[in-house]
Amino acid sequence: MTEVIIGVDGGTTAVKAVAFDLDGEIVATHHESVPVKYGKSGEAEQDMDQIWEAVASCLREVTGELQGAKILGVGLTGQGDGVWLVDAEGNPARPAANWLDGRASERVNDWNADGRAKKVLEVTGTTIFGGLFPVLIEELAETEPEVVAKAQTHLNCKDWIRFKLTGERLTDYTEASRSFLDVRDASGFSKELAEELGLSRFLNLLPEIRHSADKAAGVTAEASEKTGVPEGTPVGIGMIDVAVTGMGLGAIQDGDSWLILGTTGFVGTLLPSVAERHSELSMVLATGNGTQVLEFMAPMTGTPNLDWIRETLGLETSSWDDIEQVARESKPGSSGVVYLPYASPGGERAPFLDTNASASWAGMSLTSERSDILRSVYEGVAFSLVECVKTLEIDGDLVVSGGGFRSDLLCEILADATGQTVVRQDAPEAGARGAAVLALVSAGRFDSVQEASEALGATMERFEPNPDNVEIYRNTYDVFLQTRKAIRPVWKSMRELRKISSGE
Repeated sequence: MTEVIIGVDGGTTAVKAVAFDLDGEIVATHHESVPVKYGKSGEAEQDMDQIWEAVASCLREVTGELQGAKILGVGLTGQGDGVWLVDAEGNPARPAANWLDGRASERVNDWNADGRAKKVLEVTGTTIFGGLFPVLIEELAETEPEVVAKAQTHLNCKDWIRFKLTGERLTDYTEASRSFLDVRDASGFSKELAEELGLSRFLNLLPEIRHSADKAAGVTAEASEKTGVPEGTPVGIGMIDVAVTGMGLGAIQDGDSWLILGTTGFVGTLLPSVAERHSELSMVLATGNGTQVLEFMAPMTGTPNLDWIRETLGLETSSWDDIEQVARESKPGSSGVVYLPYASPGGERAPFLDTNASASWAGMSLTSERSDILRSVYEGVAFSLVECVKTLEIDGDLVVSGGGFRSDLLCEILADATGQTVVRQDAPEAGARGAAVLALVSAGRFDSVQEASEALGATMERFEPNPDNVEIYRNTYDVFLQTRKAIRPVWKSMRELRKISSGE
């Protein structure tokens, strides 16, 4: 009987279930879109029940294709941050306010001014932003006190999915790092930090922490009927999406690094302890492996920029390959057109923090063509990652993953702009693959994450820097930074004008 392991990835705009055999080949996959509802004051919310229904549907489709294969376990990952409140009966207390939520932007500014942000950084290793749990729960407690009061547990996306599968309210060290976990020793949630922030009353919302490869409860009878996964199938604890991708890419040891380009960007490197971090502007996650941490930057400059320009230029019906060909009609440097990719309603959080950050073009003239504008967006998105690579002092090959890096053009720009080789995993679904790796250990099929990762590994494709483009991109990147520096002083006024113009 064929043995398979299923990885579930609860992304921001889509959820998916992927079944792998023990040679790492994908044998079945299904994904479904899940919408994000945006509000005029920076809200970004999702229906938690809708997310669960989408996951259940994905699992039904995948298990229906497995034709009697033995399912060893289910691994989980998903988007992190935000506030996901569940009541005593196990129902959502309100829609999830996800990581993109920007309603607490003024609170972020207050915390930075009064020293609370510094306290969060010292203990959790995290630079605050509007979608971070401590900031956002304080905002919601003030604006929706009755709703927050009836909540019993905060369960991030993957933890919510596991709860629906198993009935257990648990989390892992990477998710816990986004609230009050002391990442200096990973000893647990810091009561002292919560007290200093005036948020002690919310500690009871945080679930028990387990190692990401620990064994959890099996699938319940109710969940089995809904998903097609056999009752009792082990469900792994998992990790937050940006961290679990490393498991799928084989990046496990101290010094290993990787990049992701999806709805958000990610540039991260594993370190033996938080004392080794490269920048106080980075974020840090405890992995649960002793004092090891993942230092990373997560710019909010991901693929929504590409989706936006695709629609703006009337290219919705064109394939991404065709769109990329249009962009290639422009040369490196986009004929002087520079794009600042700060389109997120929540502003930017890496490698700088500015809740007022806004997207814009510069350098255009009557001679600028559609291809220049299009290519400039690809370059702007790549430059935001380049800046993070330089800040974290990542040398050597750049291992990449995520939907955005399916673009050969983006891989080429990243290689040319850094002068480093870009290595792309040949197989898709690194997040689900990483979740599956951890689940294999949780299910007892392998003794270590290293062994499981090697079993599910995939071949890599390399993009070498083009010597003819390296100098061009060095100059273009410098102009990108100068442009941002020049326009940044008016970002706040632009945000205010946006509110006035929209009648808020």
